[in-house]
Amino acid sequence: MKFAVSGSHGLIGRALVRRLEGDGHQVMAIARDPDGNGPWFSARTGEANLDAIARCDVVIHLAGAPIGERRWSASVKSEIYASRVYGTRALVAGLARMDAAPPVLISASAIGFYGDRGAEELTEVSAQGRGFLSRVVADWESEAAGAAGVCERVLMARTGIVLDGAGGLLARLLPLYRLGLGGRLGGGDQYMSWIALEDEVDALVHLAMASKLTGAVNLVSPEPLTNRDFSATLARVLRRPNFATVPQGLLGVALGKQMASELVMASQRVLPAALLGDSYRFSYTSLGGAIQASAR
Repeated sequence: MKFAVSGSHGLIGRALVRRLEGDGHQVMAIARDPDGNGPWFSARTGEANLDAIARCDVVIHLAGAPIGERRWSASVKSEIYASRVYGTRALVAGLARMDAAPPVLISASAIGFYGDRGAEELTEVSAQGRGFLSRVVADWESEAAGAAGVCERVLMARTGIVLDGAGGLLARLLPLYRLGLGGRLGGGDQYMSWIALEDEVDALVHLAMASKLTGAVNLVSPEPLTNRDFSATLARVLRRPNFATVPQGLLGVALGKQMASELVMASQRVLPAALLGDSYRFSYTSLGGAIQASAR
């Protein structure tokens, strides 16, 4: 099969391309701005040239500005929003201008859609939450859904915390825990919905090739944990203490109040109801197993 992938240089994109090429599929990268003769789209101008992907079977759209690397100033929030919402709008408009668009579009999304929901169990049918991230995700998904009349299947992959020792949250935590500086964030009662990078990639491939699902799909492990339990598990696997606590007020000072509240302290107990109902089998349902595999 032939795949076109945007965001191919990110954590998920790199692993996905390796997997697809390793399985013998052809992969073409979609750039976020004009780049030679290859396919591209631009969140800044709204333009796109996707002629080169006319014969592709699947488009997997992962591009977007990082959410957690910088404090949420007004300009950073604008970039986060534009890269996802306007970028997806440009991509979908480019697909709509094609004589025969690829039949499947999988657009990245996030469990930030649900907002801060305490211990409530959340599935794909749960309502939108509140806050900046929730609004970003809802608008992002709305733009992707506009391809429903262009592609045969359109999916929005609502991804949780992706665990990999070489990138993302786990890569930041491992050095701290190995130094014995691990511990919970705030009270530790907030739920963390995670997925191993291997399962993230496998689930995207499943949705592309072995599924008839459409719409939003939660890409998370079936076993979300509170931050307290997540921290304790990570410390146990690494055989390190777990005594430190970072007060929520200090997180607000370090990250900014809104970023700390929505990105670090928000509780999201998300379940992969659609994937489980679609016969997807997770490689990692235990956090300990996922950390052991990722932290090698």
